[in-house]
Amino acid sequence: MIERLAHQLIENHSDFSDTILVGLQPRGVEFTNRILDKLMQISKNKNIKSGSLDITFFRDDFGRRESPIEAQELDMNVSIEGKNVVLIDDVLFTGRSIRSALDALMSFGRPSQVELMVLIDRRLKRHLPIQPNYVGKTVDSILSEKVIVRWNSKNTEDEIILLKSENE
Repeated sequence: MIERLAHQLIENHSDFSDTILVGLQPRGVEFTNRILDKLMQISKNKNIKSGSLDITFFRDDFGRRESPIEAQELDMNVSIEGKNVVLIDDVLFTGRSIRSALDALMSFGRPSQVELMVLIDRRLKRHLPIQPNYVGKTVDSILSEKVIVRWNSKNTEDEIILLKSENE
């Protein structure tokens, strides 16, 4: 999936001179790193700009949670003014995180264009009219199911898990 997505990005962004890849904290950052590694292998371009975006304070549920959300380290040392931005996240479900990301992104300038790449698109139950431009895999799941993306560590391999509720 990652190789296919990287090829799609190359087709649409050529040399990436006007493009910035932005991973959403926390889980979109690892996906962004995987995409960057693959792009550098395929295109031999070592100058692809990227950053990571923390949407914590832009979430619509920020003050409604029982336990506070911890802010992540920010890595946006690039200007997005007039650039093509590709937001990257692991799972798209309701669209609320992406709406928050768009709000947070505007703090760094006005991009020429914003695209969305997700590893998993949970098509059902979208709350907002947000659709990805690049999709690794589409999963039709119900509200009580959960999609978990686990990137490999020393003890595990990459995996995508669909958990069903025990009450169903």
